Amino acid sequence: MAKKFDPATAVQNVNQFGEFGGVNPSITDSATFTFLSEKTMIDAFHGEAEGCFLYSRHWNPSNKYLADALAAMEGTESAWVTASGMGAITTAILQLCDTGDHVVTSVTTYGGTFAFLKNYLKKFKIDVTFVNITDLESVRKALRPNTKVLYTETMTNPMLQISNLPELAKMTRNNGTKLVVDNTFTPMIFSPFKLGADIVVYSMTKFINGKNDCVAGAICASQEFINDISDVNTGTAMLLGPVLDPLRSSSILKNLGTLHIRMQKHSENAMYLAERFKEIDLKFIYPGMPEHPEYELMRELMNEDYGYGGMIAIDVETAEKAAPFMEVMQEKGVGYHAVSLGYFKTLFSNSGKSTSSEVPVDIQKEMGLSPGLVRFSVGLDNDIERTYEMIKSCLFELKYI
Repeated sequence: MAKKFDPATAVQNVNQFGEFGGVNPSITDSATFTFLSEKTMIDAFHGEAEGCFLYSRHWNPSNKYLADALAAMEGTESAWVTASGMGAITTAILQLCDTGDHVVTSVTTYGGTFAFLKNYLKKFKIDVTFVNITDLESVRKALRPNTKVLYTETMTNPMLQISNLPELAKMTRNNGTKLVVDNTFTPMIFSPFKLGADIVVYSMTKFINGKNDCVAGAICASQEFINDISDVNTGTAMLLGPVLDPLRSSSILKNLGTLHIRMQKHSENAMYLAERFKEIDLKFIYPGMPEHPEYELMRELMNEDYGYGGMIAIDVETAEKAAPFMEVMQEKGVGYHAVSLGYFKTLFSNSGKSTSSEVPVDIQKEMGLSPGLVRFSVGLDNDIERTYEMIKSCLFELKYI
């Protein structure tokens, strides 16, 4: 039997040296690059000078090193790095869609993505249909002959649903549609390209970098698509210019080497909390528990060495109850009351009032987002039992349990 794809090993097998033999590639400190001949420069403008760098908005060595490592991690032919996760998402979708085209997307998705799809694409007369991504029949019915993109998150934000990527991929292939998947919550845990996705996008700000010290994104796809977005005449990335700074590329590349260890610990800690929450009959969502609707699906699709992820949510029913809960947790040292995720400290926020606030309240209600949902990005706490006891003491103090 063929050995299953292992993203950590794929990253480890990428050998990249600095030009003077350094174990880390040198950081590119140049916005533009010299050419020994005019012909080579002209060829570079036409994408015909392999190995040459033209201008840092197009490519630079630091970004190329990181892109190559990400492509290895995903199993794609190539990758591109951007200055934010939204830069990656918008670049991919705008490259694929023209005026009059159609997009189908999960209604449960990051608020910024929702706003882009719901509001911004109207400028280009691109129609968008929002569906429950776990209802495959509704997805199938939503597809049209002019549907250019089916967009989803592997693990949705903030409801932590699991997308059935192989089944979605069958639909898109039959319809001539591209399946674009945001894997921000679950790097290494899932390999969306291996499961049928055409394009995988990330906010590298989160787990991939893991330090919350920069904002960055990535697009992993075929060489053809990366060439398309970087084309000097028609490429969305080249023309809109969401380029990542080389210094940040260099630091993220080094952090990528520990991603597998960090994901294992995030998952281990989140699973511990989920098991303890179950013991006290707390209402919560975690895909690693058998009670989760997509638990078996996740087990089938995941790379099991990395666990079920570091995202978990507690439902305290109302925003009025969520606010003091988060404030007390921060006071007691559970973590930080902050948006974002993938940090080594535990972060928590009330999704409906923060990262999903762009989603209208009626749609939040329709998709089952409780106004009291507190989303946790579980950190790398060495003593997770202590963290649990602090969370429990906050719940007791507020008389929530």
